[in-house]
Order: sequence, then structure tokens, then C-alpha cells
Amino acid sequence: MDLPKYQAFYKPILLFLQDGKAHSTKEIKQYTQKYFSLKEEDIIEKLASGGQTVFTNRNAWALLYLKNAILIENTSRGIYQITQRGLDVLKDAPDVLNNQYLKRFPEFQQFLGKNVDSEQQSDTDENTPEDTFAEAFEKMNDNLADEILDEVMRISPVAFEKMILDLLAKMGYGAFENAGRTTSITGDEGIDGIIMEDKLGFDLIYIQAKKWDRDKTVGRPEIQSFVGAIAGKGGKGLFVTTAKFSSHAIAYAQTQHIILIDGRKLANLMMEYNFGVTVKKTFAIKAIDTDVFNEYNDEN
Repeated sequence: MDLPKYQAFYKPILLFLQDGKAHSTKEIKQYTQKYFSLKEEDIIEKLASGGQTVFTNRNAWALLYLKNAILIENTSRGIYQITQRGLDVLKDAPDVLNNQYLKRFPEFQQFLGKNVDSEQQSDTDENTPEDTFAEAFEKMNDNLADEILDEVMRISPVAFEKMILDLLAKMGYGAFENAGRTTSITGDEGIDGIIMEDKLGFDLIYIQAKKWDRDKTVGRPEIQSFVGAIAGKGGKGLFVTTAKFSSHAIAYAQTQHIILIDGRKLANLMMEYNFGVTVKKTFAIKAIDTDVFNEYNDEN
């Protein structure tokens, strides 16, 4: 299931803290997971920046916003307790507890850093900064993937075969002398390239690299032909194309242990290994290093 946005966490957090006792973030997360009936697979998804999970991140932002609205207080590191204002809000029992509701408190308005009537931020915006960053990052990568494939479609089929071998070398396959060769050397029918998986050449990867129209769907027959071409050669198979694969082709490839790379996956690999792309800008997302502060606390 899709995780609720961070504002949806406001109410369950207050409900959990309404006993007036101090509770840890771990306890709060356990409660919100139960409140939303989330399964383990729902809470392990990582942010685009890596490290923290989306579930942990949304709990953290909800706690931050509730704290700045003075509905809860941070009594010590990782420990929270409800305030009298928080109890009053629960008594008020609003149908929707969100940022629009919290704007009635001047401390929260000050936290937002602008007048409550400002139109700079939509009241319906339920994204955390990380959510917004992830969506923008995904959109930019989607656009870049399209640009990459446009460039790939401009090169010749023979150049495409060589490009695939060069990409595999960048990924760590055959990164040594004479590790890869194309059909212009091998002349093997149905095989467009061969690359060594280890330095001594005990394991070979046979490659079919087809620069086909991006709208084309590669079916099972094409994969069967490739399987026939490498049968008895004792190597592994990799089928790379700028097109896409049918569900039948994917299912058959899995039974034959053939790895498939379609146009979108090819573009993603090129981005991941900085092949044909360059890093334009790097953003470092930082967080508190609690170990540093623990050292100082230990000296007290």
C-alpha cells in the first residue's frame, strides 16, 4: 500500500501520547505502523537519497511539525510527551488534523516563516521536503532517460553493439585487455558480442544487442532464437535492446536464465554508472550525528 503522507501521522501520534507519559520515537513508530495497518514491506522502502526509510522520515516530520505547533514537546533526545495544547486539540476532535488546522497557532505560523494567508504554499501540499525532492529527482531522471535513448537511437547498430560492451566494462565486466569483442570479430550468427566475466575467461557472457524502435515489443520468439544461438556454448546470455519486452518474453527468459535489459533499464544503467552522462550538481543531505553529541553528554 502507499504510505500515508506525513500530515496523516499527526492524529495517531497525538492519540498515542494522550496518556501524558513520555514515549520514545521507536514506540511512536510502532503505534503508527499498527494504526495504519502497515506490513513490514510497507515500511522498508528507502528514500531516493538512501539511508532513511520513507516511514521513518514521515514520522520524523510529523513530530517536528507537532512540536513546533506546541502540541507535543521533546523532553529529551528521541523522547516526546503531549502538551496541554495537544490534549485540548484532541478534545476539539477536528475532522481533519493538518497544517491548515495548525496554522491557528502563532508558533506554527512563525515556524512556517510566513504569514498564514500566504499563497506561497498550498494547504493541500502533503509532501515532506524529501518527498518533493524525490519526485523532482525522479522526474529529472525520467527526462534524462528519454534524452539518453534519443541519443542512442542516433548511433548505428554496430556502434550500439560496441557501446553495450563498453558499458559492461564500465560496470566491471571484462575490464581488462581483449575482454570483449563484437560480431565483426566473432562472426557468430545470433550473437552480437562476447565479454568475459572473469580475467581468465572461464565464464563468458554472450550478448545480443539490438537497436530497435523504442515502441517495438520483443516477443518470446526472439528470445528463443537467442537461446538457440548460445546453446552448447557453456556461457551466459544477455539480451539488450532499446525496445521493450513482452510478458511472455520475460517469463521465458527467466526459465532459461537469460538476463533482459530493455530501453528504460539500459538508460538507468547508463545513469547509474555515469556512462554517457555527466554529474551536473551534487546535493548532500545531512542529518544529526548523535554519536558526536553522546560523547559530550558522557562527559557531564
